[in-house]
Amino acid sequence: MKDKNLVIVESPTKAKTLAKILGENFTVIPSMGHLIDLPAKELGVDIEKNFEPHYVIMPQRKRILASLKKESKEKDVIYVATDPDREGEAIGWHIKNRVFKEKKVLRVIFHEITPQAVKDAFRHPRDFDLNMIEAQAGRRILDRIVGYFLSPLLWKKIVRGLSAGRVQSVALRLIIEREKQINDFIPQEYWEIEAELGKSDAAKGAATFTAKLERAGEKKVEIKNKEEAETLAGDIKGKEFIVSQVRQTQKKRYAAAPFITSTLQQESFNKLHFNATKTMIIAQQLYEGIDIGEESPVGLITYMRTDSTHVAPEALDEVRKAIVHSFGTQYLPDTPNTFKAKKHAQEAHEAIRPTLISRPPESLKTFLSHEQYRLYELIYHRFLASQMTPAVFSITSVTIEAGQYTFVASGSVVFFDGFLVMYNNNDDDKEKNVIPALQEKESLDLQELKPSQHFTKSPPRFSDSSLVKILEEEGIGRPSTYAPIISTLLLRNYVRREKGYFYPTELGGKVCELLVAHFPGVMDVKFTAAMEEELDEVEEGKIDKSKVLHDFYHPFKANLDFASTHIKKEVVKTEEVCQLCGRPMVIKWGRKGKFLSCSGYPECKYSKSITSGVKCPEPDCGGELIQRRSKRGFFYGCSNFPKCKFTSKTLPESKS
Repeated sequence: MKDKNLVIVESPTKAKTLAKILGENFTVIPSMGHLIDLPAKELGVDIEKNFEPHYVIMPQRKRILASLKKESKEKDVIYVATDPDREGEAIGWHIKNRVFKEKKVLRVIFHEITPQAVKDAFRHPRDFDLNMIEAQAGRRILDRIVGYFLSPLLWKKIVRGLSAGRVQSVALRLIIEREKQINDFIPQEYWEIEAELGKSDAAKGAATFTAKLERAGEKKVEIKNKEEAETLAGDIKGKEFIVSQVRQTQKKRYAAAPFITSTLQQESFNKLHFNATKTMIIAQQLYEGIDIGEESPVGLITYMRTDSTHVAPEALDEVRKAIVHSFGTQYLPDTPNTFKAKKHAQEAHEAIRPTLISRPPESLKTFLSHEQYRLYELIYHRFLASQMTPAVFSITSVTIEAGQYTFVASGSVVFFDGFLVMYNNNDDDKEKNVIPALQEKESLDLQELKPSQHFTKSPPRFSDSSLVKILEEEGIGRPSTYAPIISTLLLRNYVRREKGYFYPTELGGKVCELLVAHFPGVMDVKFTAAMEEELDEVEEGKIDKSKVLHDFYHPFKANLDFASTHIKKEVVKTEEVCQLCGRPMVIKWGRKGKFLSCSGYPECKYSKSITSGVKCPEPDCGGELIQRRSKRGFFYGCSNFPKCKFTSKTLPESKS
């Protein structure tokens, strides 16, 4: 007898895991993502008809759609088990409306791919969430309007083939503004004076501690240069160092919440050096199912696109028992730790956690790749720690007088490690500047007086971690979009990643300059965040998506009309002449940046790269280095390629 149920998911891996769980009465087929979407080569939105979208079957998905139709012929029920978010809801909704109008189609939702969660979801199917579908459609239409109308403008004004995205463009602006802050920053010199001190009665070789000069009389010390530092140090030497105050306090540090998408991406970059895209690829593998022996395959973590720190009651019970078993009752709080929910967080979703706490990382090491193991270990330890007692630090603060000068010292030791026994995401928690037992009025020995030069530092460039953090803080993007925002900027050559940090390219700067000048709404951080909030409210059923689209479109269209007629394509002539025809060479833009082109184009097609001005280090070469781009990122190559094959990841210093 043939099975009577068809299940639709996104990926082959997820299909394999579900098929194992559901058994022979179910056929599970992957859709490979969206089957129905807006057309690729036209707007696909009727603006005059209240932004009505025109969805079409994606040409590359027609074979999959035919397979779904064939498989469904003898099936009584069709279950849509796509991911529990807007995109998953929309994938299933479009398939139902386009392919299975006459069939019974049910939506099943689960946040972990385990036998219990999956079977429970199939026992309690639901209808499609129309508000969620409307929110997805609103975002899709907004993004299509921006991309469809702005991209041709960039082609006309800069170079053909460029594109602009609604949320990515704002992220690009953040990167470029940070670069400007760095370039405009002027370091200011300042000096500090530290005293290395020890107890007068200490044995030779006993530990010392460091105190920092804070005040001269009642005035806070500000030392601007070496001369001032040396004058102060000379005056301090020979003074008696007397302890004037000793304060002992305790400080608690509480465990961080279990991971949500943004914090997983940040911590994965900081601890494992995985970029956001890599983190999400590996997390998806852990979620969709891994072969781990007899139980294979099974999902090892809960759904990885989430902004909720909520944890299911049964998972809380499980982790609390594990804490007592492994560490003892002193590591277990009286009641489960709770964490403040973000605005608009989906509380029906869960935090990212292991699906079974009785599967510690060590037990899975032989089944996971090295990278899968490291990410699973990070998630496992963070979740376990999130339900443990706080760490307690003993803080010693000392004030020391040397004549009119006041020095201060602070040291900390771990009094009780609490959750730190499992997970520490702060290197500052290490014991530092341990201060010996001191009494007020006690005299100290000065071992060394150390003036040191410092300079104020510019803000750092964004990394994957810090960019995701600011996107989340500013309300730009959502869990499903952080990694795609970054990968899109890199793919378009608007930014480059170098040693883990983002640098805007000249092309990215040019695009951003044009968009900021003529599309202030699109490029405004607060406006973009407000649009994201409105889409959340569409999902919550509070407002209609047509209001969001109308509010955006009319000012956008006015800016577009003005820009189309007033922006002139910039042509920069150079003193260099064409080697073929003798006409002046001009600077033009391509997808890989600036280049020199003959002003006689298209009659004369001569062009050449713009070099860095740094000579190729190869002996007797005579070429200059040019920035080039490959699938692996940016590098510098010789202008005499292919004759000279010199390459370097960084630009060597010019010897001229």
